[in-house]
Amino acid sequence: MHATSQSLLERLHDRADDQAWRRLLAVYEPWLRGWLSRHDLQPADVEDVLQEILVAVSDKLPAFEHNGRPGAFRAWLRAILTNRVRHFLRGRRNRQAALSPHPPTDWLDQLADPESALSRQWDEEHDQQLVRRLLASIRTEFNPTTWQVFRMLVLEDRPAAEVARQLGLTTNAVYVAKARVLARLREEARGMLDS
Repeated sequence: MHATSQSLLERLHDRADDQAWRRLLAVYEPWLRGWLSRHDLQPADVEDVLQEILVAVSDKLPAFEHNGRPGAFRAWLRAILTNRVRHFLRGRRNRQAALSPHPPTDWLDQLADPESALSRQWDEEHDQQLVRRLLASIRTEFNPTTWQVFRMLVLEDRPAAEVARQLGLTTNAVYVAKARVLARLREEARGMLDS
């Protein structure tokens, strides 16, 4: 990925920005699939609901305006998932009323409640997943030493002096490398991840 002056969410207002849409799918599709797979849905149903969610996101995202509040995008996405799953389950119940019991939807009620433990788990996992995917996407922009410094200092939580000593760098060089990667990560995450 090349550095951009606009956040991914801003770029997605342009339906013709294929790179931005591919990026959104790469970041969110696996995570949404994982959430759906945990709850009351068969694998084929997961794929059907996932497609409905992605269509809804595609339809509504160009008009999405981040309100500046922490968690606005992930709350918007959580509402779409909740509504699409409820819609799907209602349709399935209507088609199969005599064949199967109604699946429990307690998890949907919990997910819709922004104060519930499940909703807090959604928020936490959103941020973790997003950071993992964004880090993977920007990794190639850095030389191996810079990335190793970042990995050791930030991801492994090693002391700067130890990292510097192990890699034959100054402590200042270690902090500069960390700052470069974090700045790039913040740029990519702007509007999607709350700092």
